[in-house]
Amino acid sequence: MAAARLLEATSLAVSWQQIIVALHDVSLHVDAGEIVALLGGNGAGKTTTLKAISRLLHAERGEMTSGRIAFNDVDIARDEPWRLVERGLVQVLEGRRCFGHLSVEENLRLGGFVRRGRRAELEADLERIYATFPRLKLRRRLPAGYASGGEQQMLAIGRALMARPTLVLLDEPSMGLAPQIVEEIFEIVASLNRDGVSFLLAEQNATVALRYAHRGYVLENGAVVAQGRAAQLLDLETLRDAYLGRSGRRPEQCSSTSALTL
Repeated sequence: MAAARLLEATSLAVSWQQIIVALHDVSLHVDAGEIVALLGGNGAGKTTTLKAISRLLHAERGEMTSGRIAFNDVDIARDEPWRLVERGLVQVLEGRRCFGHLSVEENLRLGGFVRRGRRAELEADLERIYATFPRLKLRRRLPAGYASGGEQQMLAIGRALMARPTLVLLDEPSMGLAPQIVEEIFEIVASLNRDGVSFLLAEQNATVALRYAHRGYVLENGAVVAQGRAAQLLDLETLRDAYLGRSGRRPEQCSSTSALTL
């Protein structure tokens, strides 16, 4: 039985300050239970794609000029960001963005604010986060700004999970972290996925991302140039070209795109 379509973005186009075209005709989808990788070099459009989906473009004078975004078959292209969190779609921003002057636990509690749930439910969720991230429990009273980079990444993910999302948009989780910590973060993502959380993650480290993802999309110059199963993309010349910036191809000109489309 086919998995339910959780997220579908169709023909997205985005500009910054009504001048710079950042995305043109980007289409992707995430099914329930999937980890989907969004790959490409620096400036390919990965972060812009995530911010278009989570409705965070306006904070940086960006605008989605065309396209459609559906989450659980509901058009969300005009929803406020907080409404998306209520619907079960949460983004973990690049660079963690923890509140450094607040404690680790205070940061986590902020993640559950939009739910307005009962205190007992929030406390149970907090203990669930601590069970997933034992390091955070040891640091619960520490100001988040004093936590290590890896601990801050765990904190950012944990804060998102306090909203009980069905889909997490995870932007560059490996950025600035040692390889051992990167593996630990991705193992946690895989464990959360087995528990029912779906992920769309933007990542420059294609080798690590595709080892954990089910499928992936390759972006170059704001367009999808290839897509397919993770194992297929690992062997795809288009992936290497996109990272080296030498393909110069639009999606419709890339034979790999149609060959690997699912």
